[in-house]
Order: sequence, then C-alpha cells, then structure tokens
Amino acid sequence: MAYNLKEVVKKESRLVSGHRMCAGCGAPPAVRGVLSALKEEDNAVVAVATGCLEVSTCIYPYTAWNNVSFIHTAFECAAATLSGAERTYKALKNSGRLSKDKVTKFIAFGGDGGTLDIGFQSLSGAMERGHDITYVCYDNGAYMNTGTQRSSSTPHFADTTTSPAGKVIPGKTQQRKDLTEIMVKHNIPYVAQTALFGNLKDLYEKSEKAIYTEGPTYMSVFAPCPRGWGYPTDDLMEIEKLAVNTCFWPLYEVENGKYKVTYKPANKLPIEEFLKTQKRFRHMFQEGNEWMIKELQEEIDKKWNYLLMMEEVTNK
Repeated sequence: MAYNLKEVVKKESRLVSGHRMCAGCGAPPAVRGVLSALKEEDNAVVAVATGCLEVSTCIYPYTAWNNVSFIHTAFECAAATLSGAERTYKALKNSGRLSKDKVTKFIAFGGDGGTLDIGFQSLSGAMERGHDITYVCYDNGAYMNTGTQRSSSTPHFADTTTSPAGKVIPGKTQQRKDLTEIMVKHNIPYVAQTALFGNLKDLYEKSEKAIYTEGPTYMSVFAPCPRGWGYPTDDLMEIEKLAVNTCFWPLYEVENGKYKVTYKPANKLPIEEFLKTQKRFRHMFQEGNEWMIKELQEEIDKKWNYLLMMEEVTNK
C-alpha cells in the first residue's frame, strides 16, 4: 500500500506494550515500524537473536509479540534458524499440507553484535543460499545487553567498556564495519539503510519493499541506546534527526544493484552536532583531541560522496 500515516497507525501492532525495553531505546519503535509494513491478512514468522530485544520482550510467562509466530534463537543463529523455517514452510506448501493461498513472511531481527559479529556467518550463508527471508539489524553500535562492549559496528573513537577512552587509547581505534555495503556485495535483490526519521515514511516504505521482495533482503535500522550512548531518554528522535542530517547514518537503498539515496540534507550538518549529544564522544571535545573529530568527519564525507557517486553510476 502507498504510505499513509493515518492508515498505518490503524493497523494492529505486532509488537505491543508491556515489554521491558528501556525508555528512549530505538529498537522497539524500529521493530514496530518494520512489522507495520506487513499486510494485515498475512502471517509472519519472526526469529530474534538473543539480545536486548529478545530478553526484554519475552519474560516468561509474558510476551510482547502479537499475531506472529515467534522463535527465540541463539545469539549467532537468527538467520540460520529462519532459513530452516522458510524451507520447511516451502516444503509443506509444495506437498499440499499447507494452503497455497495463505501468505507467510519470514523476518529476523538481531542487534549489531548478533549480526555484524557473532551472527555474520549464518547471515552471509542465508543471503548466499537465496532464502526468501528479510533480515533486520537494529544497530545500536555495541553489545548493549551485556554492558556496552564494543562491536564492529561501534563508531570510530566511541568510548565503551572494552574500548575505554583514556591516556592509552582514544576510544575505539577502528572504523565501524559497513555491513550494509557488505550485503550489497552478496548480490541480493534488496538492501536498505533506514532510521526513525521524520514521519517514519522511509522506514515503512523500505520495510514493505524488503518484506515483499522475493528472495533474501537485508535492512540496517539506526537504533540509539540511551544507556550505552549516554543521552536523555526523551532525546531519541533528536539523535535520529542529527544522525541523518550529519550523514553519520545516510538513508539509502540498493534495489537490484541500483543505488538510491532516499534523503539528502538540504543543509548537511557537521558531525560535531551529532557527537556532542552523547557521553560516549565527550572525550573528543577535550583540548588536543580535535584531530578525532576531523578524522571522523573525513570518513563520513568519503562515504557520503561514495553513495552519491554510486547513485549516479548505477542509474545511467
């Protein structure tokens, strides 16, 4: 359906209230936004890797998942588990044991630790095998469930419990892994990067494309963490807005190899505007550390220019 906010909010939510996720966390609205793109008449099988989302939405004997078939799987196995469910579903349909008229979609959720790091092998394998599934990474840039340890998605120079900013190291010393681009290289039909930005139009439209595109699809969704990043809980949407308008988190999609930047800031802000909102970057503003901000800005500009170039080249 064409995006209409009034119609979208009328849909029955597949993730309901009562979960124990932190106030100001980006994951619940991200998951709710993705699942809102499901057609109301369609079934869904949802697999979630161990992490904040799983432990906080499934506290026995309660669950916040509504009108979906839910699978909790091990930290590293969401993509593999969902692949098995999808193949079983196809086999049952082909044998006539399931109606061919009823539609069931297969969607996995994992944090960046369970996606970019420990779950990368099963994700890459599922994408390469061509399963008809959608994998969604809610990216909060660290292992938040176990105490804010660095992941390969942690931004360059960010302070975490295992990359502490101090006299020895300036926070995380490596650049973040760009899994969105790695997924593009798997030659799958649809890859997207999105956020809780504006009226959620970008998130909804990309989710609908991902879910209803035949074959393996992947989405990275920006999901801030107030506890790990150090921002007031009511600043969630401001953090999202600054991430997008500084191009720290560019919004784009790659459909059958063609790039499309879905939002281009009219006034691209300097990265300082995003960094200064969070305690994990406060050391970067200390005297003598200006080089960190300059280096990070150069990284962001390089990626932004790359996306603009790829959009032009792939759409000729």
